[in-house]
Amino acid sequence: MAKRSSELHNAIFYGIVDTGYVSPENMFTKCRMLVDAGVKIIQLRAKNEDAQTKRKMAFELLPIFEKANAPFFIINDDIQLASDICRKIENAGLHVGQDDCPISEARKAIGENAVLGLSTHSIQQATQANQNAHLLDYFAVGPVYSTMTKPGRAAVGLELVKYVSQNLKPVIPWFCIGGVNFKTASEVRKAGGERIVAVSDVLKPNDTTLAVKELITAFNI
Repeated sequence: MAKRSSELHNAIFYGIVDTGYVSPENMFTKCRMLVDAGVKIIQLRAKNEDAQTKRKMAFELLPIFEKANAPFFIINDDIQLASDICRKIENAGLHVGQDDCPISEARKAIGENAVLGLSTHSIQQATQANQNAHLLDYFAVGPVYSTMTKPGRAAVGLELVKYVSQNLKPVIPWFCIGGVNFKTASEVRKAGGERIVAVSDVLKPNDTTLAVKELITAFNI
């Protein structure tokens, strides 16, 4: 647990391979590019795929995460798939949203040694996530800005980032997500954000490895 916590605390960037931006046949290549950029935690998000297709993708990506010092491999929403992956490798886990199963059930399903993350969209939700640090390994705050990755979800703005940073002072790592790009990354940093997630701005470029490195540089300025 301590080693896992330390590695997550040191993760500045959270990568997501999203089928909304990456075709199934390019998934392995894009994931490999994230690893080459030094990304320490990578999530598979396949919202519009059926269970069988999602499972096929996950197990095709698995060899990337079986190597020594590989990143954490996180499955979005799918508890059964995450549980199966967690039985294959130690560096795996599950990310759930507010409308998914309770985090106590998620933790029981994937086991004590797996990584569990939660999306939050308000002060109340972020506060509850921080209070549930005994069950969670990290939580995400957002969408900070409006984003096509989460259509219909209102932006929470930099004010929530500031609140979490200044008032909650979380005991577990937290990541800012939603509209974080080369133009907005420095604003998130100034608001108190410590770690970021970006999807389209690193998946769309041909050279995803370079895009990640440049985004981290922009965030650290």
